[in-house]
Amino acid sequence: MVTGSAKATILVVDDDPHIREVVRFALRKAGFEVIEAHDGAQALERFAADSPDLLVLDIMMPEMDGTDVCREIRKTSRTPIIFLSSRDEEIDRILGLELGGDDYITKPFSPRELVARIRAVLRRLVPEPKPEASAKAAKTNTLEHHQLRLDMDRFEAFWGQQQVVLTVTEFGLLRTLMGYPGKVFSRDELIDGAYGYNNVVTDRTVDSHIRRLRRKFADVGGEPIETVHGVGYKLGACR
Repeated sequence: MVTGSAKATILVVDDDPHIREVVRFALRKAGFEVIEAHDGAQALERFAADSPDLLVLDIMMPEMDGTDVCREIRKTSRTPIIFLSSRDEEIDRILGLELGGDDYITKPFSPRELVARIRAVLRRLVPEPKPEASAKAAKTNTLEHHQLRLDMDRFEAFWGQQQVVLTVTEFGLLRTLMGYPGKVFSRDELIDGAYGYNNVVTDRTVDSHIRRLRRKFADVGGEPIETVHGVGYKLGACR
């Protein structure tokens, strides 16, 4: 995967050819490689064949919509997904994030903002060094806290010996919490640490990603995150 580079390949999925043309022009002008799909089925075919670095995925498509495409992709991959939708209801936004989306943009949108969002998501693929990491962790580029381990080079998370597949955003949130064990993070601090562009992320967005993280770890018997009511979240005991 190309992380944060203008050489990254973006798969644009939308049944509206005008939208695809606008997005294609903006992304190519920004230096990205662009491949396209006009429906959900073709999106899955292109994803399997071309292994893009990120998807720009329309939600409202006939037959197989974007949420179905996301569900299929999340069975095997954590490739970043930015949803496009003509609906701006909060429930739709939360649903997209709960399914494993990394960001959500409503139509009509600014192509310049879309490019900025893509770059921001790709930047989150680059591991950030933490001053609290031990010499061993720095050498192997892992963060460990009892049962919980993050491999920063491979972007893999483990509870004991069991791997837990995370999205880019989920990985960033957990990495932020693990950087300072015991610290209680407000939602704003988590936004700054895991997103880096707090003007487009809400508290409800963070809560949605935290809920999804908890479900994934609960499936393997883990409980890595504690809620501090009225304040935010902190890394749990992980035992």
